[in-house]
Amino acid sequence: MHPTIDKVTQRIIERSRATRQDYLDRMNALKAQSPHRSSLSCGNLAHGFAACSQADKDTLKFMNKANVAMVSAYNDMLSAHQPYEKFPDIIREAAHGMGSVAQFAGGTPAMCDGVTQGQPGMELSLFSRDTIAMSTAVALSHNMFDATLLLGICDKIVPGLLIGSLSFGYLPTVLVPAGPMPSGLPNKEKQRIRQLYAEGKVGKDELLEAESKSYHSPGTCTFYGTANSNQLLVEVMGLHLPGAAFVNPGTPLRDALTRAATEQVIRLSKPHGGELGLGDMVDEKSIVNALVALLVTGGSTNHTIHWIAIARAAGIIIDWNDYAELSSVVPSMTRIYPNGQEDVNAFHEAGGTPYLIRELLNGGYLHNDVETVVGHGLERYAQMPELDGDKLVWKPAVEKSQWPEVLSSASEPFAPNGGLKVLDGNLGRGVIKVSAVAPEHHRIEAPAVVFNDQNDLKAAFDAGELDRDCIVVVRFQGPKANGMPELHKLTPYLGVLQDRGYKVGLVTDGRMSGASGKVPAAIHVYPEALDGGALARVRDGDVICLDAEQGSLSIRVDEQEFSARESAKADLSAYHYGYGRELFGWLRRSASTPEEGASFFWNHDA
Repeated sequence: MHPTIDKVTQRIIERSRATRQDYLDRMNALKAQSPHRSSLSCGNLAHGFAACSQADKDTLKFMNKANVAMVSAYNDMLSAHQPYEKFPDIIREAAHGMGSVAQFAGGTPAMCDGVTQGQPGMELSLFSRDTIAMSTAVALSHNMFDATLLLGICDKIVPGLLIGSLSFGYLPTVLVPAGPMPSGLPNKEKQRIRQLYAEGKVGKDELLEAESKSYHSPGTCTFYGTANSNQLLVEVMGLHLPGAAFVNPGTPLRDALTRAATEQVIRLSKPHGGELGLGDMVDEKSIVNALVALLVTGGSTNHTIHWIAIARAAGIIIDWNDYAELSSVVPSMTRIYPNGQEDVNAFHEAGGTPYLIRELLNGGYLHNDVETVVGHGLERYAQMPELDGDKLVWKPAVEKSQWPEVLSSASEPFAPNGGLKVLDGNLGRGVIKVSAVAPEHHRIEAPAVVFNDQNDLKAAFDAGELDRDCIVVVRFQGPKANGMPELHKLTPYLGVLQDRGYKVGLVTDGRMSGASGKVPAAIHVYPEALDGGALARVRDGDVICLDAEQGSLSIRVDEQEFSARESAKADLSAYHYGYGRELFGWLRRSASTPEEGASFFWNHDA
């Protein structure tokens, strides 16, 4: 193992010793009681299989066959999840072939940040993760199940499914992806049209045509944002079948992988002699493997929040310093949009996750001594699935990347580090991703232009008020203020300013997105403005220094004067009602800091 990765892992193990042991003790106690349907009364059990066929009822009356819970985020508005409509029938058939049963245990919400970006619904996005976790727990609470299949892909959905399932961590669990849509309009062209629209040089019809050619069919959006980061991280953790992440939906190979996932989770179940559950597989080393994979690929900054929450659900405590120290030593091995111009289909064609895993294992960047859904160790994950006639087989990953400008080797990476930095200073603590930021923009010092509402930035841009060197401060965007929406809507405007030759940066207590790009952005800054953070005392014209090289975020104002300033107030009432936002007030009030996962689950005693 690389010594720094080993050091960070040992630090996490020591930090988490008490909480991890408490978690494992609880899971072991629950495991000893399973199968739980054996404890159900006759009335309970009759309710649990009332809608089943007679054959399934006969199977479920006995405890020596598995009952698989399907928890799905299917809806047919969300392109990534629309393929899941057909998965339950495939899963039931595969379970019957193993002499077992599969029941659709429950559905979870699945909102699309692409639809809600810049809209009021985005203010529910972050909290949908914990809502999904609770929905998953409700689905599994019937005590009818011996194993779990999780059907979900996108931003908050996979973290929510994992958090919820970890409360049932004694059950073996496999995540079942659906895959990305085929490639559409090239990303460079999409980006060009967006910036032309921001400048008023093309109209809405042209923009909609470009967007429709980009997002055009069932499947995950093909850029390397949070959804596809989810898939890669989960595979590196050994919670998918090997090579399953980026196989397109609606293909024979995709269906074969779904059947195989069903068969494998049944083999892992207690009635079939299995001993390990999800909580055994999600341990400190697999969490570190996920962080390494995130950093090596320049993945979504949202996972500086979500994977902290996932780890905490398994009793593991990680923080941003862990990310930053790992980032300082892992190589940058991919160039996938927005960190390059090609998409995840190109990454998969180049060798994909199996090639990446083999390179990282050989370089000592991943822990191999981990439990996965296909056995001990990650070597199996250096194989790519394919069909040999009707038979699903796995073959070793390609020896060399088939697309070197998209996927490099560990020995000849695109950059020597992962491009994620922690920022600390008198404006607070946050993170910045510089994978797609040119070196000359890693340090920006410029006067502040302050907004309390992201929508005000467009008006200032249109009026020419931002045509100068500036650091845009968008505050009152944290979890407690308005649910911490992504501010991806700002990207085209800031990108235009940078292209005009101005030095420009963003500082916010909100999120940017999995598609953070070429403009330096200090995000997730806390304490947030509503919670007494220094951002509430920043004024227009204050000089701010955003320095990703030194890891600092500071304001060039006399310390005594700055401390004495009265904090700005913002009327946030308009963000707390309408579009269901009034139902989430208790989540806003209870949210922890981003570095604690921005969750309410662990902010209070249970």
